[in-house]
Amino acid sequence: MVFSARMIDRVGKGIRGAPRDALVADVTPPEIRGAAYGLRQALDTVGAFLGPLLAVLLMFIWANDFHAIFWVAVIPAVLSILLLGFGLQEPKSAIAHKRSNPLKRENLKKLSAAYWWVVAIGSIFTLARFSEAFLVLRAQQMEIPLYTIPLVMVAMNLVYSLTAYPFGKLSDSMSHSKLLQWGLLVLILADIVLALSGHWSTLLIGVALWGIHMGMTQGLLAAMVAHTAPPELRGTAFGMFNLMSGLALLLASTGAGVLWETFGAASTFYAGAIICVVTLIGMRVMPSAYRQD
Repeated sequence: MVFSARMIDRVGKGIRGAPRDALVADVTPPEIRGAAYGLRQALDTVGAFLGPLLAVLLMFIWANDFHAIFWVAVIPAVLSILLLGFGLQEPKSAIAHKRSNPLKRENLKKLSAAYWWVVAIGSIFTLARFSEAFLVLRAQQMEIPLYTIPLVMVAMNLVYSLTAYPFGKLSDSMSHSKLLQWGLLVLILADIVLALSGHWSTLLIGVALWGIHMGMTQGLLAAMVAHTAPPELRGTAFGMFNLMSGLALLLASTGAGVLWETFGAASTFYAGAIICVVTLIGMRVMPSAYRQD
């Protein structure tokens, strides 16, 4: 049942992700697109840390009654549907523009080599940043009280939300490739700290670094996709990018779980750091014409 619910949740995310990011690109001037995606990530993440924070409070009040907490979680989902139905208007230019069938092979061929480099780098990068659920598992090894474990995600998402907009704005005036490389270096540092962590204090440092790398890279990757895809195919471009990243995340999380069970928690984070190094090498050999400068 839990697996099915998680699958449905991920399907919903997949359906909404591409049109949302394409819509942001449609309504935002190119010169501030990085800031726009950073702001979108920041606002999206505010809910991601307020939710676990509320869950901690309700778990404490309701004596770990998970069923009641999930019913409470239905409320913001319903409010989101109402907002989409009555509060959102798509730009007239996007509505009027006739878009071709995005499933045609010809449309994929129209996507530039620069775009496919972004997809490749993003997919390899995603192999290094497996599910954040492993941060929670790491916290459980510290033998902290059960009701405080969601605070790990609160801390990560708080740092993520605070850094997403500043780094998004920075990407409008800085080489995308260089900023992404810095984000990879921060993730390497986070992996090393989490691998070596033996106390909740160092765990929080690793979690904070993880949040910083998310703030540096997630909005940036969206901006890179928007920058390299033609306007009429942005939905297709984001859909393909999210598909490849999703498959990479599934593979990464599966591999991380196998490493965790076979060799221990530290091996999982060390493997992530190694994949980050591979991604950095891939970015160094990327043809200069395809780099986001």
